[in-house]
Amino acid sequence: MTALTLPVLFTDVDGRARFRDDPVALEEGSPLARLSALQASGGCQFRRSPVGFASDFHCTTTPQWLVVLQGRMEIGLQDGTTRVFGPGECFYSNDTLPEGASFDAQRHGHRSRLLGDEALVTLFVRA
Repeated sequence: MTALTLPVLFTDVDGRARFRDDPVALEEGSPLARLSALQASGGCQFRRSPVGFASDFHCTTTPQWLVVLQGRMEIGLQDGTTRVFGPGECFYSNDTLPEGASFDAQRHGHRSRLLGDEALVTLFVRA
């Protein structure tokens, strides 16, 4: 069996966003083109963010895959951890606000910003 390892942004039991790397089994297709099982989706959106784009801390409202098509994007967590994603890279964004919690910008979510002098183009695929 072959697998890909893909980043997942999630809300841990303490309510803080964290990254982990999860394997995705590639059990279908042929030896020359291994495929994962078909995964359901709830639609997709494209986004273009201009040079200088940066967000404040926020939570993901709807779990989704984020695929970088152009530019470089940095995701920062409350603990100071950062990861950078460039063209062709993706991550599963599922750091939703814990049930019953009120958003606290000092505790919850992640921030994102564009790196460099090229617009950021992303594709969101809802889970």
